[in-house]
Formats: sequence, structure tokens, C-alpha cells
Amino acid sequence: MELPRIDVAPLLDEPRSAEAGRIAVELDRACRELGFFTIAEPGLTDTLLPALDREARRFFALPDEVKAEIAMAKAGPAWRGWFPVDGELTSGRPDHKEGVYFGRNHPPDNPYVTAGTPLHGSNLYPASPPGLRAAVDAWMARATEVGLAVMRGLAGGLGLAVDWFDRHLVAEPTVLFRIFHYPAGHPDGWGVGAHTDYGLLTLLAQDDRGGLQVREPHGESWIDVPADPSLIVCNLGDMLERLTEGRYRSTLHRVRNVSGRSRLSFPLFLDPAWTATVPTLPLGGTPPAADVDRRWDGADLQAWEGTYGDYLTAKVSKVFPDLFADVRSGSGRELC
Repeated sequence: MELPRIDVAPLLDEPRSAEAGRIAVELDRACRELGFFTIAEPGLTDTLLPALDREARRFFALPDEVKAEIAMAKAGPAWRGWFPVDGELTSGRPDHKEGVYFGRNHPPDNPYVTAGTPLHGSNLYPASPPGLRAAVDAWMARATEVGLAVMRGLAGGLGLAVDWFDRHLVAEPTVLFRIFHYPAGHPDGWGVGAHTDYGLLTLLAQDDRGGLQVREPHGESWIDVPADPSLIVCNLGDMLERLTEGRYRSTLHRVRNVSGRSRLSFPLFLDPAWTATVPTLPLGGTPPAADVDRRWDGADLQAWEGTYGDYLTAKVSKVFPDLFADVRSGSGRELC
């Protein structure tokens, strides 16, 4: 099984055109069958990725004590900054990667910041390399624009108004961006354990080393995603599976770095607004039967209630338990 390749340029140019409608049908099929697809977006891969990749390699080549100048602990629950290899957990096991986390920049007087809301605050940018800040900011701006365009295509594919997500969930989206470095040398190639993403849509750029694997929907095998820096890999998160009552798939995936070389990846997560509730959509037909056993965590997404901020905080507190030891998920029920 191969990941579908979809040209999303019409969604960026004119989301209400007939050509955009054809793309929406392709997206809908990919989301129902696998929950993963690839897109060509030269504005990202050809224009912005070379600088982002270069500056990221310069950062990760620095000694840990230098990278620790922007350690995540210095941002507190804002969830920004660098963490070392084995510093992040997936399903309770340390990932064999290091990373640096960014998000939307919130000024000190932002109401969420003054209230101490988790995952809100200012980014921590390293002094060296000096070019990383500009590369990150440019990437986040363009990738967010592309992600919102894809969401308009998904709305069309679901038979909704193309601006449904803009009006109801992503007028003020939660945007999280990560740069991950997977060092070579782990005995079994371990990178990241099997998991699903939390929100709506992930847009992933990667280098040419490979390692991303996607679980085949109706079996036990894993699909190797080709390492092609000219393509953006997209996949759906838990909230889209909930919204569509399982019609769209939040598919299990993992990383195994078996190339013998270090690997870089650049995922951007486009998620609902912090205070948004995530109802099921008014879609025709009968949704698939709930299959809690199919999910890696045994969670029933349809039974969850609360805001997206509740859901995300509960998830993050499991990924970085020390950092979020004093953070509670509020009124939402924890699914992890």
C-alpha cells in the first residue's frame, strides 16, 4: 500500500472552484481509507525547507549544555524549547530522539498567559545558530496556511461548507511545531513508539533518511513511508476521527531509524482552538461501528467530553510528566 499523492494547489488558489472540488473528493477517499496522504507544496519544500534543515542541523550539532540554554523547563508549562535524547515518552517508553518545540507566539499580556494556561507563552529561540528563528517562523506561517487550505478541502469532501472548520474550530487554531533529531545507533532502530496524533491535521517534512511507518488499517503489518524531502506527509489526528465518528482515520504510526544515519523530521500540528468543543459532524450515512480495541490506547473518542485544551493538556502531561506534574486537565475526561 502506498500513500496517495494529492495536488492541493487548487485549494490554495481558489477553494470553491471545480478543480478544488475534485481535490476534495481525493482527500476524502484518502482519509477514509488510510488517514495518511502526501502533498506537493514547493513553497515549503523547495523554498523554505533547505534553510530550516540547515539551521536545525547546526543547532543539534551543538553540545547539550549549549542547547540546554533553551531547555523546556525554562518555559514551564508553555511547552517550548529543547529536550534531550530519551527526554520524551510515548506509551511510557522514552523516545530515542531529541527535539525543540515551538508554537504560536503569545505575548506576556495574552489572557491565556496571564492566567497560567498550559501550552501558552513565548517561543524560546537559541542564540546559535542565529538563522533558526527566521527559518522556524517562516515555516510555521506557510505550513499553517497550507494546513488551513487542506482543512477546507476536507470540509468539501465531507459535504460541508468549505469554511466550516474556519468558522467552528480553527479561527484561532492551536498550532504546534516540532523539530526532531533521531541519532543513529540504537540497537533495534527505536525512534518513537506507536501512537496517533491528537488534533486535526499533521503536516510533516522529513529528510532523505526514512523511518516513518504507518500501520496497515486492517492488519498487523507496517507500511514504510518513502523518505522524500520534496513531499509533505499529512495525517489525521484524534479530533478528526471523533468529528467524523470514525469515517476518517487517526492512524497508528511510529518511527524506526534503521538507516544507520541520524534523521531529521519537521512535524507541524494544526489543532482546534483551545476552548473549542469538538462535536460530531452532521454527516449522512451510518458511521463505522466503534472499535475501541482497534485503538492503540483503548480510548473511546466518542465518549470524551470537554474542550480541546482539556484533551491536549491531559495528553501532554503523559508525554512530559515531570514538566506537567502540577498541571491538571480541568473538567475534560482524560483519555490516555
